[in-house]
Amino acid sequence: MSMLEQFLPAFLEEVVGDRFGRYSKYIIQDRAIPDVRDGLKPVQRRILYAMYDSGNTPDKQYRKSAKTVGDVMGNYHPHGDSSIYEGMVRMAQPWKMGHPLIDGHGNWGSQDDDPAAAMRYTEARLSPIAMELLRDIDKRTVLFKDNFDNTTKEPVVLPSRYPNLLVNGTSGISAGFATEIPPHNLREVIDACVALMNNPELSLEELMAVVKGPDFPTGGIIMGDEGIREAYATGRGRIYLRAKTAIEDLRGGKQQLVITEIPYQVVKARLVTAIENIRLEKKVEGIAEVRDESGRAGLRIVVEFKKDADAQGILAYLFKKTDLQVTYNFNMVAIVNKTPMQLGLKQILSAYIDHQKEVVTFRTQYELEKAEDRAHVLEGLVKALNLLDEVIATIKASKNRADAQDNLIAKFGFTARQADAILTLQLYRLTNLEITTLEKELKETLKKISHLKSILASEKKLVGVIRDELLEIRSKYGIDRRSDLRGEIEELKVNLEVLVQPEDVLVTLSHDGYVKRTSMLSFTRSGGERQGGGVKEGDFIRELLEVNTIDNLLLFTRKGQYYLLPVHQIPEFKWKDIGTAIVNVVPIPKDDSIVSVIPVRDIAASTASLVFVTRKGQVKRTELKEYATTRSTAVAACKVTDGDEVIRVTVSDGSKQILLVTKHGMSIRFVESEVNPMGRVATGVRGIQLKDGDELVAAEWVAEDEGEMLVVSDIGYAKRTLLLDYPIQGRGGKGVQTFEFKEGKRVRSNGSVLAAAFYCRNPIDMVAVTAAGAKLAANSEKAPIEDRKDVGKQLFPVEKNDVIAHMLANPVNEINQKAD
Repeated sequence: MSMLEQFLPAFLEEVVGDRFGRYSKYIIQDRAIPDVRDGLKPVQRRILYAMYDSGNTPDKQYRKSAKTVGDVMGNYHPHGDSSIYEGMVRMAQPWKMGHPLIDGHGNWGSQDDDPAAAMRYTEARLSPIAMELLRDIDKRTVLFKDNFDNTTKEPVVLPSRYPNLLVNGTSGISAGFATEIPPHNLREVIDACVALMNNPELSLEELMAVVKGPDFPTGGIIMGDEGIREAYATGRGRIYLRAKTAIEDLRGGKQQLVITEIPYQVVKARLVTAIENIRLEKKVEGIAEVRDESGRAGLRIVVEFKKDADAQGILAYLFKKTDLQVTYNFNMVAIVNKTPMQLGLKQILSAYIDHQKEVVTFRTQYELEKAEDRAHVLEGLVKALNLLDEVIATIKASKNRADAQDNLIAKFGFTARQADAILTLQLYRLTNLEITTLEKELKETLKKISHLKSILASEKKLVGVIRDELLEIRSKYGIDRRSDLRGEIEELKVNLEVLVQPEDVLVTLSHDGYVKRTSMLSFTRSGGERQGGGVKEGDFIRELLEVNTIDNLLLFTRKGQYYLLPVHQIPEFKWKDIGTAIVNVVPIPKDDSIVSVIPVRDIAASTASLVFVTRKGQVKRTELKEYATTRSTAVAACKVTDGDEVIRVTVSDGSKQILLVTKHGMSIRFVESEVNPMGRVATGVRGIQLKDGDELVAAEWVAEDEGEMLVVSDIGYAKRTLLLDYPIQGRGGKGVQTFEFKEGKRVRSNGSVLAAAFYCRNPIDMVAVTAAGAKLAANSEKAPIEDRKDVGKQLFPVEKNDVIAHMLANPVNEINQKAD
């Protein structure tokens, strides 16, 4: 038979699956997940038992940690010494454990995440409360199993005389399972155990009246009672942990933030560094200094503010951007009957109570056996002392010890155990006083036997014993709650003024889509000429806005999308610079472009409306606050049908009239309130009924029959008509004529379509940009005032075969109207 024929074929998936299954079972049961009964992982249990077994108890001297690690590794835990020592270190750190199980002496690390000294330097012993986990372990209270090399025995679980899983909490990650159980208050957990033992049908709400929530050793403020309720019901939930802070007043009108408690498992040094980085990078205006003043008196971090800084605003920012506030996710998984299970509060407490019933039952049985054995011996001794002379004579007449024992059994009816006790009796016990003492001890032992039997016979008495012992631990080790509870989760709102230094700036947007933000200082140094802003050749500024860095811009596009752009996010350039392409700031597609820019300070609080007008005559009005968003990508602003596009978006209070002008010289004037407010993505309603091939070129807001309407044709002919000549009509009609086009072979044309229309209450400067790139300027006062049906006169000297492509009215607005 060849060598290959001795092997059986195996599929890789089966082999790997089997091996990984075994590995997973091992790390779930024997490494990362705690037992629901004592709340300990195997390495923790082995450390505590090894220290107990070697007499490293609170009443003895401290012992080198290396000796404990060696005992654990040699007897119970065949893994690296580092994992054992790390387990020891965690159990000795009071900022990680609600009640440390190891009393450490030396450098055991710090809240700054400093590592503990090497195990050859540190010393340790069990803490007093750890002894409560191990109490009565010698009384057959728990099962023992063989260690890894079958040389000794180790406990499967500790008696755990208090609910350690909830009191100290735990965290761990294994294959397919993770656990995150927060620490709780010892008094509350024991009270809940007692309440559940008194009434096993207790509801979760009634339990939560006792256990109000976690209690972290580092204190802090817990927010989110809904998350706590969910976690206690299902084993999963989320809460928010916030540092305990106070704002103190200093001399000179300054203030400082004092942090005295930080969230659980947050590294203090990293938190201080994060706040200091915010100061150095000037992400927030107003932080002068950050100091860590922690010492023997406790934790204290001081953040000193500059004069007149917004202390509350900065604090809100720090809560949002640093670990001054963190989320904590419950994932209460523990081993129940060798199986990992996600447990709620009541299930954990019930499992613990069942464990205690077993422990106390086994202990009582053990003590009963001991007491019955002692009573049996005492009965023999008392009987022997009453027959003392005959007993002595029988012993004296015997050949040896074995013969004496046989003679006592045969002559007086003693048992072998009693006869042995009589033969080992010391002579001083024959005094009258000792005889009385033995009789008294027998009486007390019989009484104890009766008591122990009554415990085993009655569930009520058994529960009473558990309750009394728990209450004893509660009074001995209980401490006041350290974490404060707040039901509601406070919403963090960070004012922009905290993040950005308020400053008046100029923002320009060119026709070709170049945007820039310029400081007033740069504008002044460049000569203060608003027409002199830098643009590429052939380009021109179409929007010039005087805004503040804490404002936002709403950018509306032809296709009915909009973008929210905070002014401070627009790149800063000098006044003479071209700026940057708008696509570098907001992701506008190539086939779309901006039609309107509206500055706004607080969108959510605004009472104004936005009015949209499309090329095909649709009009839509929507409340401005519906456009509040936190997204930096495109958001639908208005539904636009195929072949249509938005031509103008304006802020309005709804009190004016809208005047629409079409390219074929028709117009309609109607009251804006005829357009009812509608949803953000609505299509709108018809503003004017268009003839085939016609479309809108302008939409103007007018009022009170004051001023004139100025219309300009594609070859530069213009006229003004009194607003009074435009009757207010119903929305959606055909409208009235506003310009007469001259037709005929011998008549000089005044244009074929209208290029633009403007509402003039005061003289306005206009610039016409032709298709060939020529820029022609004119003032509205130069246009004649004529009837609606007149032909106008040439205002802009447009070259032959050229037409006006764009019109700007007062392109350098002195003041722009803000939306709020």
